[in-house]
Amino acid sequence: MRTSNFTCPACGYNGLAERPRSADGGGSYEICPSCGFEFGVSDDDLGFSYETWRRRWIAEGMRWSGSEPEPDRWDPASQLANLAADGA
Repeated sequence: MRTSNFTCPACGYNGLAERPRSADGGGSYEICPSCGFEFGVSDDDLGFSYETWRRRWIAEGMRWSGSEPEPDRWDPASQLANLAADGA
């Protein structure tokens, strides 16, 4: 069970255990269970921006990417709307 609520800048999921990027800029290597973005790999190694990953995830149907079942009442459209409201 996740106890932190850091937000994924790619999809708006508010349940990451760590900050996506550390204060010195390094990726956390956590994989967002919602969209599958791995901080420090998807961006630094593979060259995806959050926006590009987001568009790809949306185009592929916004499917849950985690190995654990999606949370009750998980709503990817709402989390995207919250991300847009935060100015991302």
